[in-house]
Amino acid sequence: MEKQRYYLCIDMKCFFASVECAERGLNPFETNLVVADETRGRGSICLAISPKMKSLGVKNRCRVYEIPHNIEYITAKPRMAKYIEYAADIYEIYLGFVAKEDIHVYSIDEAFLDVTEYLDLYELNAEELAERIINRIAEVKRIPATAGIGTNLYLAKIALDITAKHSRTHIGFLDEELFIKTLWKHRPLSDFWGISAGTCRRLKKYNVYDMEGIAKLDERFLYKEFGVNAEILIDHAYGREPCLMKDIKGYKAKSHSISTSQILFEDYDYDKAKIVIEEMALNCCQRLMKEKRIARSVGVFVGYSRDTVPSSGGVMKMSESTNVFSIIMKYVVELYEKHTDRTQPIRRLMIDFGGLCDESCAGYDLFTDFDKVEKERAGERAVIDIKTKYGKNAIIRGADLQEGATQITRNKLIGGHNGE
Repeated sequence: MEKQRYYLCIDMKCFFASVECAERGLNPFETNLVVADETRGRGSICLAISPKMKSLGVKNRCRVYEIPHNIEYITAKPRMAKYIEYAADIYEIYLGFVAKEDIHVYSIDEAFLDVTEYLDLYELNAEELAERIINRIAEVKRIPATAGIGTNLYLAKIALDITAKHSRTHIGFLDEELFIKTLWKHRPLSDFWGISAGTCRRLKKYNVYDMEGIAKLDERFLYKEFGVNAEILIDHAYGREPCLMKDIKGYKAKSHSISTSQILFEDYDYDKAKIVIEEMALNCCQRLMKEKRIARSVGVFVGYSRDTVPSSGGVMKMSESTNVFSIIMKYVVELYEKHTDRTQPIRRLMIDFGGLCDESCAGYDLFTDFDKVEKERAGERAVIDIKTKYGKNAIIRGADLQEGATQITRNKLIGGHNGE
């Protein structure tokens, strides 16, 4: 008989805010602290708020102006490099308990651990091991954490997201039987990992509002509405999940793409936004070249200020398979000019490169000047080498000095936020 597996899903509570409290020697449960970049104005999104702020009714990911005026709080400018440093240190703590093969980092503040083979070694049950790891994180990094324990990966995540919130120890446990007993009637469905607001709307057509409703609905309706994804909904309705840690580690995507997006600091007109989209295209081309990959298609998408009109955009398959900026830029400009509303203020931009494969698969049409291509590629490789050694702003283009250009500023950011 196969051994019963146990997984932990550990989450750092209000991670960015807790790091800022730890750096100041403050208790996040007693301190009103907001992580936000005030230089972006009162409309800036709070990346994190301390647990104390949450207890006062302030919503996470709110905007600064939405914080009640009667609440006094500390504002901490985002420091992404510092948060990455803390996350790396916490990963080292995990490694003190389990091997890297049994760890899956889900996000900067959340990870799954397969602890099945370690319980006998430490002579602990899963909850005792989770508590020991959480206490170690608090002792070394002064960061509070919560944990979900499950007999599969899905149940560990749900135990973290729902069950742990009602536990005195901030540790939740679920197996399939307990899932059905305690969470089958839980509402709203959107509390469950993997169920979006859109999925909820589609299920509403069948008067389904909880996991019990999914489990008891005729499967024909689910497959009609969701196709093959219905199988995931059905399994999760019963708390089942066949995926193992080794499956995650061995997964290789069938298709590949890279994308980059920006929320502009202010409303841009058509011409200023075009400068930024060109910078973004160059940045993606350099990334492709650095990774020795080429793209077969490109997409450009534009979002407008305050959603005055619906977002627009399009995708185009290129006649060349390449990572050369001068070639790709022609398609980017064509898509931008064709799909952008020139009368509306622009606030969001995104570029997506699809059909990625190895650089050796590059292909060009009969009219390509190969000497020119190789000369450009050699120049870009030199630029990449300089930036890798001396920093992203060690060498810049004249276009980056135009009014409205954002690349020099963004080179100082990590994940779109202050990179200190």
